[in-house]
Amino acid sequence: MIVLGSDHAGYSLKRKVIEYLEERGIEYTDVGADECERAEYPVFALKAARLVTDGLADRGLLFCGTGMGMSIAANKVKGIRCVVGSEPYSAAMSRKHNDCNMLALGVRVIGEKMALAIVDTWLNTDFEGERHQKRVDMITEIQDTGGLES
Repeated sequence: MIVLGSDHAGYSLKRKVIEYLEERGIEYTDVGADECERAEYPVFALKAARLVTDGLADRGLLFCGTGMGMSIAANKVKGIRCVVGSEPYSAAMSRKHNDCNMLALGVRVIGEKMALAIVDTWLNTDFEGERHQKRVDMITEIQDTGGLES
């Protein structure tokens, strides 16, 4: 299952992505915002991130003006690896090499067609594991202990 969260700025793009998910039969849950009225992105980033870390969602998609605020907020949650998506190649690499479990998109930065291409690529790309697993484990260690063991 995919969890979605947005602020007011990202609401319209989130609705387009929901249409994409529904057309493909992909299960999702939406933690808000539920309208275009002003909403604070950290609230929705945290709600979505907690569903991912609690194992209630496999991955998460976040939407705001630039994607940056949502990404920063989500990455404060232990166990989250969130990137801002700007084009499909980086989205694919975030999955293949970094096992990113959340993706943030900026409605004021990318258009709808690009956003849907990024989402499609990100959802359909698997983590390669192997040599990349060591690096993901190192990222987790930074989150767990605040540093790396040499």
